[in-house]
Amino acid sequence: MTSTAVGLTLEPLGRHFGSIVHGLDLAAATDAEIAAVRAALVDRKVLFFRDQRLDDDSQVDLGRRIGELTASHPVIGGVDAAHPEVYALDSTDNGFADVWHTDVTFMRRPPLGTILRAVTLPPTGGDTNWADSQLAYESLAPAVRTLVDGLTAVHDGTREFGYYLAQRRGGQGNEWDGEIVTRLDPVSHPVVRVHPETGRRGLFVNPGFTSHIEGVSAFESDAILSLLYAHLTKPEHIVRHRWRLGDVAMWDNRSTAHYANRDYGTDRRVMHRITLRGDIPQGPRHA
Repeated sequence: MTSTAVGLTLEPLGRHFGSIVHGLDLAAATDAEIAAVRAALVDRKVLFFRDQRLDDDSQVDLGRRIGELTASHPVIGGVDAAHPEVYALDSTDNGFADVWHTDVTFMRRPPLGTILRAVTLPPTGGDTNWADSQLAYESLAPAVRTLVDGLTAVHDGTREFGYYLAQRRGGQGNEWDGEIVTRLDPVSHPVVRVHPETGRRGLFVNPGFTSHIEGVSAFESDAILSLLYAHLTKPEHIVRHRWRLGDVAMWDNRSTAHYANRDYGTDRRVMHRITLRGDIPQGPRHA
């Protein structure tokens, strides 16, 4: 166990990545404790809180204390009219996340972070895994780091969410970054993202939304991405969380990717998610 300056008790799950925060009631946290959580989020990348008493209202309130909230999703509506910020991931309504991804990288300004709350859990299964994209970058061979430092990748949300946008009335999604989403045009992001708060570099590609690398052949793009995905998801770069009711997870989208296990058959799994407004990803050339 370790302690922060304001007394947060952290149980590290990996040497540099992932912690359980013990003894903190998120609904009653002081401003100093919230500031300490925010700092720990950047440092440890993913945090877990047990035995919380959050509902949709208090989850939104918590998010607003940490940063500026986005809409639930660029194209999918909120859980209800009173909570347009809350995205319900319901396995009975195709709410799966069983591909490695970083949230909403198909937008020009992806979320800074995510706060996820367990609402309904299957009797077994449904764990979530997170990969440390900074550790993955730093453990690449120097020559490979030099190669990927100069690359740019295209992220495309159409294959996953184009159908949902087309089904919405008038083909209009939600407001994102000050504009109503009516199209999911591909966007370009650096393959290596420099974290705006720490300056650390991390891999910023993911199988869920990255379509290809710019400026190289399709064969070269597939080979480079396959190498990076295999390296990113090595076991030594991953922490895994087994959910219990009352659990809340919080992670930094600028330095992680994640994957939700779909191993619970026809049992129901419901998670409620909010995301924090982020910045435009910058690579080594512009940081």
